[in-house]
Amino acid sequence: MKIVACNSNLPLARAVAHELRIPLCRTVIKRFADGEVFVEIQENVRGEDVFVVQSTCMPTNDHLMELLIVLDALRRSSAKRVTAVMPYFGYARQDRKSGSRTPISAKLVANLLTEAGANRILTMDLHAMQIQGFFDIPTDNLYAAPLFVRDLKTRLPDRELIIVSPDVGGVVRARQLAQRLNVDLAIIDKRRERAGVSEVMNVIGDVAGRYCVLVDDIIDSGGSLCNAANALMSRGAEGVEAYVTHGVLTGNACQRVKDSPLNMLTLTDSIPATEALLETPNIRQITTANLLARAMSAVADESSVSSLFD
Repeated sequence: MKIVACNSNLPLARAVAHELRIPLCRTVIKRFADGEVFVEIQENVRGEDVFVVQSTCMPTNDHLMELLIVLDALRRSSAKRVTAVMPYFGYARQDRKSGSRTPISAKLVANLLTEAGANRILTMDLHAMQIQGFFDIPTDNLYAAPLFVRDLKTRLPDRELIIVSPDVGGVVRARQLAQRLNVDLAIIDKRRERAGVSEVMNVIGDVAGRYCVLVDDIIDSGGSLCNAANALMSRGAEGVEAYVTHGVLTGNACQRVKDSPLNMLTLTDSIPATEALLETPNIRQITTANLLARAMSAVADESSVSSLFD
């Protein structure tokens, strides 16, 4: 078993390798003056089970291309099996035709990864579950919910919690967390006027006097989450915080979170922390290294991955 770390999230790759007590594979990944990616695997990987750790986060296209070239290098080096470990799967929000003459980019990325040489995909909290069906190779989708449950029980043991989905599309995810914690569920009913702009219309559920925990898979501009927090506080919530798997956080998202009623926004380290994130007092990260390491170990041992969430 060997682990290759690409450049998008080196701290997480190193943490995973530490959990597995395996050194990272010696690899050179550099760019020519015109931006072309060059890769050299400096260890023998013939007949090995190789895991490539790369989140396709911003700059998405650069990191995706880097991953594809690493996969091709490993395939041409006769690796027995190559698993692309993608804690954050970029292009996941383009999982269907949103209008006439538009692409399904998530399917295109799935095809590219397969053609480049990936034999298996290991990712976390896909934006849409049907993306697993875009691949013709085995795909394991891990869940951050157990990490969130453990953290909530440690940080907020005495609060009267209610889990809140910030939109109708996230109800299944929020319900799973509510069931694990044995608490009630509320839903934000919103209508999006245009991309990147949302308006909260209604709160379904009684949140008055209760501590609300918003749950989502991605926070990008932060507008939806902050609007949801405002709506909950206006309806008498005791307090609001959020747990989100992937902190994309583009533009002035960190400042928006800082100025919002959110007591805390908890993210995973599927996307590395930016300087703006580190300077925002009400944003924190929890690590997924142990979860990813256990899943990679299960794949290598041909044992059950789903048992990690039982």
